[in-house]
Amino acid sequence: MIIKSIKTETITPGSIDLITLIDKSIKSLRSGSVVAITSKIVSLCENNVVPFDKIDKEQLIIQESNLYLPMAISKYGHNFTITNNILIPVAGIDESNGNGNYVLWPKHAQKNANKIRVYLKNKFKLTDVGVIITDSTCHPLRSGTSGIVLAHSGFSALNNYVGEPDLFGRPFSVSQADIANGLATAAVLQMGEGTEQTPIVILSDLPFVKFQNHNPTTKELNKIKISIKDDLFAPFLTSVKWKKGYRK
Repeated sequence: MIIKSIKTETITPGSIDLITLIDKSIKSLRSGSVVAITSKIVSLCENNVVPFDKIDKEQLIIQESNLYLPMAISKYGHNFTITNNILIPVAGIDESNGNGNYVLWPKHAQKNANKIRVYLKNKFKLTDVGVIITDSTCHPLRSGTSGIVLAHSGFSALNNYVGEPDLFGRPFSVSQADIANGLATAAVLQMGEGTEQTPIVILSDLPFVKFQNHNPTTKELNKIKISIKDDLFAPFLTSVKWKKGYRK
């Protein structure tokens, strides 16, 4: 895998259209590449921000989450939410590099991933091209952050090993490789978390990626989701009393 980051101009809320930014930033693209763009830049291009002085952060977290835990449960406040079927601190709201604004998750992450893929496909006359929109998060019992994917387009998010034999002939029963999140982790590592100003990454030489010349279908998107009750971590997720947020 080859990972190349792209430095951009400073992006402020509403300062540039997302496709215009992609056009200015990506001058060439090989077939079989996946383009990663951080969700913060997508949100800034959408102007999906809220000034610090316009709303209480607790109320904003409730507004942006599907489910949330009350402040009393965690010393960090509303530190845990479930938003768009992702367990994420504070509904993905970011205060860094927002110039006095809370930067929310993109309003239309999947729509934008699809739009970018189609644009790149047409601009560079490619069939095999993928797009991911990324963010970073923390993990239980581990310091630091790593990347996650909020939306993908142009490739299969999962490689399914169920039914295939392992090295000793024993068939896999549940194993699936999370390709989309794996790519997001690599991309976010290359993007950096500080002042690097490299919110776009091109990943190439990806023999494990199964490209698809279409936007992911509803059925394909539903395959990557697991309900709380069916999740491996259900004993933890169901042991607390989640409250409903306002996000639909």
